[in-house]
Amino acid sequence: MMGPYYEHNFKTQVEKCEPPNPAIKAAMDSLINNGSQVHFGRWLIEGNPYVILFDIGASAWNLDRWKGDLWKVCNIGLPYHDREANDSLIFGSLVAWFFKELTDQLQDKQNIIAHFHEWQAGTGLLLSRSQKIPLATVFTTHATLLGRYLCAGNADFYNNLDKFNIDREAGERQIYHRYCLERTAVHCAHVFTTVSQITAVEANHMVHRQPDVVTPNGLNVRKFSAMHEFQNLHSLNKAKIQEFVRGHFYGHLDFNLEKTLFFFTAGRYEFSNKGADLLLESLSRLNYLLRVHKSDVTVVVFFIMPAKTNNFNVESLKGQAVRKQLWDTAQFVKEKFGKRLYESLLRGEIPDMSKILDRDDFTIMKRAIFATQRNSLPPVTTHNMLDDSTDPILSNIRRIGLFNGRNDRVKIVFHPEFLSSTSPLLPMDYEEFVRGCHLGVFPSYYEPWGYTPGECTVMGIPSVTTNLSGFGCFMEEHVSDPSEYGIYIVDRRFRSAEGSCNQLTQFMFSFCQQSRRQRIIQRNRTERLSDLLDWRYLGRFYMYARHLSLSRSFPSKFKMDHLNIAPTQGFRYPRPSSVPPSPSASLHSTPHHSDEEDDDSYDEEEEAERDRQNIKAPFTLGEMEKGK
Repeated sequence: MMGPYYEHNFKTQVEKCEPPNPAIKAAMDSLINNGSQVHFGRWLIEGNPYVILFDIGASAWNLDRWKGDLWKVCNIGLPYHDREANDSLIFGSLVAWFFKELTDQLQDKQNIIAHFHEWQAGTGLLLSRSQKIPLATVFTTHATLLGRYLCAGNADFYNNLDKFNIDREAGERQIYHRYCLERTAVHCAHVFTTVSQITAVEANHMVHRQPDVVTPNGLNVRKFSAMHEFQNLHSLNKAKIQEFVRGHFYGHLDFNLEKTLFFFTAGRYEFSNKGADLLLESLSRLNYLLRVHKSDVTVVVFFIMPAKTNNFNVESLKGQAVRKQLWDTAQFVKEKFGKRLYESLLRGEIPDMSKILDRDDFTIMKRAIFATQRNSLPPVTTHNMLDDSTDPILSNIRRIGLFNGRNDRVKIVFHPEFLSSTSPLLPMDYEEFVRGCHLGVFPSYYEPWGYTPGECTVMGIPSVTTNLSGFGCFMEEHVSDPSEYGIYIVDRRFRSAEGSCNQLTQFMFSFCQQSRRQRIIQRNRTERLSDLLDWRYLGRFYMYARHLSLSRSFPSKFKMDHLNIAPTQGFRYPRPSSVPPSPSASLHSTPHHSDEEDDDSYDEEEEAERDRQNIKAPFTLGEMEKGK
C-alpha cells in the first residue's frame, strides 16, 4: 500500500522495517538520494500490510516545477490556495517517480498492477500514463467528486443526471481543477471501477465513462462473527443501553423498558445525504401512529453523528449520577433487608414485613425518590451544541415537536460524538452499541455503498436502507425478499419524498408490531446474510479488475480468456418459507405486540439447513484460490 507520510501516525501505527524486495529498496533509495523522504514498514492493522509512505512536506519545494509539468501534460492548472489539490499533485508526482524507478529496476521480469482510489490518488495515475511507464492501472471512485457536492447542495440529483452542465456546475463550486484531475484519471486508467451499480450510473454521467467492473465493498465477517452467541450479545449490550436510558430519562421513566425498542442512525453529519431529514419526518408520523393506536411500545432513537460541541450536557451527566445514586441506595437497603430476613428465618420465624425495614430505611428511600424528580423534560442532545439555533437536526426536532414528552411514544437522543467505551455517559464501543439496538435506520439519499447497514447485517441486526445506496441495490439484486431477512429498502429513486416518507414510516411501524419471538427469528435470518458481504467472495471482483488491466496493458502476455476469472452471475437468497411473514401492517392496522412464545411451528436449525441448500454461491473458495 502507498500513501502520504504523517510523523505522528507513523510512530504509533507503523512498525518500521526494510523492504524485502531489492527492487523496491533500490527505487526508494533513488528517491531519497534525490532529496525526497520515503518510509517503509508494516501497518499495524489487520493483515499487517507493507506500506510505502511519501513525505509530502519534504518534497514541497518541487511543487512549482511539478505544476508546470502537469500543465504541459494535460493543461490542468491548480490554484495556490487549494492545499488538498497541491498535496495530491506532490503525492502523485512522487508515486509516478517511484514507479518509474521500480519498472527500470524490474526490466519487465515482473509486471506491476497499480490500483488508485479516488481523485487525490488519481494524479499519480495520469502522470504514470503520460510518462508511458509500463504498468497496469486500475482506478476506483467510491463517489464522484461533483456528485458529492451536488447532493450536499440539495439538488434533485438522480432525476437530473442527464441534464447537468457538468463543467459549469464544477466551475460554480470552484472545484473545476479537482474535477478535471478526477475525470483525467478515470479516462487514463486501463480499468475503471466503482463500488456499486448506483455509483456506476452516476459515474457514466459525471465523468463520462461506463465502469468496466463494479467492485462491491466487503467486510471481514470473521471479525464480527459470534456464531450462536450473537443473540446473547444483543441481550447483554441492550442491558447497557437500558441503563443509559434509565439515567437520561430519570423523572420521566413512565414507559416499560422491556417493551422499548432502540433504533439508531450513524455516520458523517450530512443532514440530507444521510437521510436525517426523511428520518425525522417519519419519526413524527410514527409517534402519531403509536399514540393513535394506544400502543404500549416505546421507541428510543439515537442519532450518532459528530457535530461541533464544547462539552457534555449538565442535565445528561446529572441523569447518570442520579441513576447511580439510586442504584447504590437500592443495594444498601437490599443488603440490610436480606440480613434481617436471613436472621429471622434462622430463628424459624416468618418476618413481619412492616417491621423488617426501620424508619431510617424508609427515609433513605424517600430521599432517593425525591432526587429523581425533575421539572424539565429529558434533554434531546447529550452535549452542548455550539450552533444550537442553526443545527439542522435540532431545528427539525423543534419543527416536529418531539421533545421527549411523557405522551410521546418516540423519544430522541442526539449524541453528537462517535461512541467510546471511555465515555462517562454511554460507555460503549460502536460495535457493542449496534449489537444492543433493535434496528439501524439509514434512509440515505446519496450513499455510494453504505457500510453501516452492512455492519448491522453481519452482527444480526435488521436495518433500513434505500435503493439509492450501493448496499440497498446489492441486496435487491441478491436477495429475493430482503425485508424477510431484516433488510428494509426504502424506494427513494422512483417515489416522491412524501411516498418515501410514508414507506419508511410503514417499515418502522411494522417493526414495532413484531413480537419478541418474531424479532429473534428475524435476527437469525439477518445474520445468515453475512456470507454475502464477506471479502472472501467480494474480493473476486477486485481480482477480475486487476487481471483485466493486465490483459489491456500487456496484451501479448495476458489474455482474459486464458485467465477464465470473470465474475459469475449473482445468486439470490430465497424467501423464507417455514415461517409466515412478519405483520405487513398498514398505516391504519391494529397494533400487535406479544411476548408469548408458544408457536412451535418454527425450527431454526431446519430453516438454516434449507437456506444452505437453496443458496448457490457464485464460486467456491478453492476456485478463487486457484484462479479458475
